[in-house]
Amino acid sequence: MPMTLWDRLLALARRKSPWVYVVNAGSCNGCDIEIAPCFSPRYDAEQLGVLRQGSPKHADILLITGPLTLRSRAAVSAIYEQMPSPKVVVAVGSCPATGNVFAGSPTVVGGVASVVPIDIYVPGCPPRPQAILEGIAQAAALLARR
Repeated sequence: MPMTLWDRLLALARRKSPWVYVVNAGSCNGCDIEIAPCFSPRYDAEQLGVLRQGSPKHADILLITGPLTLRSRAAVSAIYEQMPSPKVVVAVGSCPATGNVFAGSPTVVGGVASVVPIDIYVPGCPPRPQAILEGIAQAAALLARR
């Protein structure tokens, strides 16, 4: 089926203006400290059209930091379900992928992929702001194709 003008406009808007919601699933806040400068004038995520949202109901991209804990499992799942489709999930740091240094703890379930599908992984402990912005840009490009 060929893309209509409306479909092309939606794809362009999703690629050029992604809205991001950040969830801390139980991290040490190292990744959250690196996400904050992404939205500061130095790294300026807004030049990519990225807007940080306060509600998952308005977000296109979900940034998840930290390993999945027993307490955050239901919250992460509920936040993911609240996001409208199409949506992209970005795992920021090593913890959402594997649990990292917290793996084996009695309160840590493990990686976030056991609850929500992860589309893009940003490696590092913690990753640099440039890597996080690159992950957001990849997510925006992936969002435009959906």
